[in-house]
Amino acid sequence: MGLMRLSSSIYILKCFSRFCNRKYHWDVPKGHLAVYVGEEQKRRFVVPMSYLEQPLFQNLLRQLEEKFGFDHPMGGITLSCQEDMFNQLTTILHCL
Repeated sequence: MGLMRLSSSIYILKCFSRFCNRKYHWDVPKGHLAVYVGEEQKRRFVVPMSYLEQPLFQNLLRQLEEKFGFDHPMGGITLSCQEDMFNQLTTILHCL
């Protein structure tokens, strides 16, 4: 189980490093990443990279990957979920 988390985290970090090589990474503070959230229209959030280590965030990423796959056409991680759900999750993670 720990190995699965590690491989998922490594995959996410690889995607993030590809994002860093794009021209628009300058507006994301160091230690953060851009995440595009929404089912139809995508809204951009900048979240701490430490969220990638949180089981709740990893679980969200895993569920969305299984359902939709990962698609990053906007230069950041794209999550096809409701903004309200994402806001609730980030509020919880911020308090941890």
